[in-house]
Amino acid sequence: MGMSHGAGGGGKRRRRGKRGPGPINEINMTPFIDVVLVLLIVFMVAAPMMTVGVPLDLPQSKASPLNSDVKPITLSVRQSGQIFLGETELRDDDIVPQLMETAKTGTEERVFVRGDKRVEYGRIAQVMAIVTGGGFKKVALVTEPEQN
Repeated sequence: MGMSHGAGGGGKRRRRGKRGPGPINEINMTPFIDVVLVLLIVFMVAAPMMTVGVPLDLPQSKASPLNSDVKPITLSVRQSGQIFLGETELRDDDIVPQLMETAKTGTEERVFVRGDKRVEYGRIAQVMAIVTGGGFKKVALVTEPEQN
């Protein structure tokens, strides 16, 4: 008649219950952690390079920082009196045309003047006069907060 399930024969015997190794239901965090650490290192290296324009020794003041959503145009004045828009050195005659070219909203754009603390006050006043004479009315000086 028929063969019984458990009797004789050379076939494999099937086990009930636990099977061999199956899929792992846990998330493997190692690749994720590796990517996060690489991004952390990239940002740590890139952050110091993200400063605006030319490195200056800015004066310190007790004024509170301004909150603004729009990034202003920044002019930098070195101790020697050289003027920079970003990394580009400008002559006095080129300041207003370059500002007009850079300004997205025309003369309503905010212009920040960063002056080294050792530059002559007259030079800063001269640069601000050139900027305001070009029609820009939102001109401000940039300082660093005082260290206690």
